[in-house]
Amino acid sequence: MSKHPVSEGSRVTVQTLRAMVSRSEHITMTTAYDATFARMLDEGGADVLLVGDSLGMVVQGLDTTLPVTLDEIVYHARAVSRGARRAHLVGDMPFMSYQVCAEEAMRNAGRFLSEGGMQAVKLEGGTDMAPTIHRLVSAGIPVMGHVGLTPQSVHAMGGFKVQGKAEDARRVLADAKAVAEAGAYAIVLEGIPRQLAAEITAQVHIPTIGIGAGPDCDGQVLVCYDLLGLTSDRVPKFVKQYESFFERGVAAMQAYREEVRSGTFPSAQHSFGKAAKQHPAATDQIEARAYPLQQASQFADSERVLG
Repeated sequence: MSKHPVSEGSRVTVQTLRAMVSRSEHITMTTAYDATFARMLDEGGADVLLVGDSLGMVVQGLDTTLPVTLDEIVYHARAVSRGARRAHLVGDMPFMSYQVCAEEAMRNAGRFLSEGGMQAVKLEGGTDMAPTIHRLVSAGIPVMGHVGLTPQSVHAMGGFKVQGKAEDARRVLADAKAVAEAGAYAIVLEGIPRQLAAEITAQVHIPTIGIGAGPDCDGQVLVCYDLLGLTSDRVPKFVKQYESFFERGVAAMQAYREEVRSGTFPSAQHSFGKAAKQHPAATDQIEARAYPLQQASQFADSERVLG
């Protein structure tokens, strides 16, 4: 079992993450959307828990993150904050909650801290979002940046495609530098070539956290549903599944159904009081209840034949 960079019970902070990088300790980050998962992942040693707008896809069953609202993410943030005791908590600002103007971004970001129990917010964008990041940081709101493949711009990018190839690498590098210079304390690098991620990590003074960006970042982030194997669909190339919770869940449900149907659950172990004695009158009542059901079944069979 890995050794935590801070003592048990101590909250991971922005300063903790910086100290980890200075000691060449990699940051482990994942998503969480409710109190139970937050507690499980927190006890497993996650350094950062992100209440991501990815909940739109893995929890709500949407095709993109775009329809997710601020109220929905703040609701999930409150739940996560109740389950986590150690991890640094970050709220993902959803589509159009920060792009309109800096004032609206500040008001909405503030809700993550005051209502959601988060310690920071994450927002997508590079040079265009630098002024907003600066305003938020100046107001005392820690900001985690996000450049490269930015899911909220999925339509503008033509889908979930790798960014920063060839000449486009200059744009992504400039975005990362702008985010760091604006005052962000960390930055997510998503869906970019490994060489570019390594170059960005070497040139910016803040921790980089990769997802589909290779092993040279200061940390890694995966969606918890992906790493736990809770998604039955095909997963992206950059995902490693450390468990098969979906398959195990299906098997558990099948076992539960069989025990309920066979009458082996609940047993005396899962019941209160003593087992009732089976009297002849009770047997007659059970048979009487079953007789109308048999008649109904026979009637339905005759209807199918006549039809």
